[in-house]
Amino acid sequence: MTDIGVRAIPRALRREADRIDEATPADRDRAVDALRAAAVLGVVLGHWLVTALVADGRALRTASPLQHMPWLAPISWLFQTLAVFFLVGGHVATRGYASARARGVPYHRWLTGRLTRLFKPVPAVLGLWTVAASALLLSGAEYGTVRTLVKLALSPLWFLVVFAALTAATPLLTRLHPLWPLAVVLHVDLLRFGLGGPSWLGWVNVAAGWLVPFTLGAAWTRGELEHRRAGWVLLVGGAVATAALVAWAGYPASMVGVPGEGTSNLDPPTLAVVCFGLAQCGLALLLRERLRRAMRRPVAWAAVALVNLSVMTVFLWHQTALMATTATGLLAGRLPGLHTRPDGLGWVEARLLWLPVFALALAVCWAAFRSFERGGGRDRGSRVVRTHRPSGRGAAAKARHV
Repeated sequence: MTDIGVRAIPRALRREADRIDEATPADRDRAVDALRAAAVLGVVLGHWLVTALVADGRALRTASPLQHMPWLAPISWLFQTLAVFFLVGGHVATRGYASARARGVPYHRWLTGRLTRLFKPVPAVLGLWTVAASALLLSGAEYGTVRTLVKLALSPLWFLVVFAALTAATPLLTRLHPLWPLAVVLHVDLLRFGLGGPSWLGWVNVAAGWLVPFTLGAAWTRGELEHRRAGWVLLVGGAVATAALVAWAGYPASMVGVPGEGTSNLDPPTLAVVCFGLAQCGLALLLRERLRRAMRRPVAWAAVALVNLSVMTVFLWHQTALMATTATGLLAGRLPGLHTRPDGLGWVEARLLWLPVFALALAVCWAAFRSFERGGGRDRGSRVVRTHRPSGRGAAAKARHV
């Protein structure tokens, strides 16, 4: 490629970014889209950093660097960002439902539209892994390996089920104060850990735990979190409570599950991870104005808009990208940071070098399956920006909030 051609690429990208920026209505809260993109990318990077598939003979088994290097727990504090996603989800769902009611759209039509957009990419994931699992078993692969791969590939679906249930309950949650589900989480943990109650009680927290940030999103819609003091109270209070629970109540320091650890903060959610989520939500609320200013830059906004266009595709396929890279790498033998035991800094350094390869594999998955999220066929316009053919006065633009 000539130097002129190389220089033309940034100019073309900037023109496209300018087009997206101009096609976005001035009243769209771009901070919401930025927070959603950051939350999903945080989960993706977190999984890529703490999930290892170790080659053990002909089998693959899962391992985690947090299991061998517990001092790396702060990594989970940076990349376990699901609470922010539920915060944004609660805000968008309650705002969208209020808008639908104002326009006379019945509940069932509003819910069908939201769930359809949420679950469109799922059949492709299920179909591919049904075929892949069957082919692996027929080729003689160990059942344990196949089970490990399928479990990792389909693990993101639990999130969709919980998120869909909370979305369906939106009319009942628009006025629910976050302290109510937080109180449920507190009492469940007291029964489980303090009074020796049955472990199955913890599954109550799957709903109650994620209700806390979801109802915080509803409070955001009601205008109750506009003052910066609310963000600081959540950030400081959540951080102090989390530190106290880890230091004196015996909760794990890691905010994700660690193989071999007796208690997981995430599966099911504990009071510690819910308090940590409160701190994350507080930080997200405090960053809103900075994000709004940053998103005025066309290139930054175009990148965020691109992620939001295919946010479910990225989320559902990122584990497949990890496993595809791992399986392909086996052709070259046991590679450091990919198939080796994650028990030292050497593994961490090697894993960081693999991140661009995982991203490339995810880009291939995105290119192959993004049409499922958009419904296939011709692209009729994004959920973030919708442009129409230019008229005499220029390109008209609309946006549909999600």
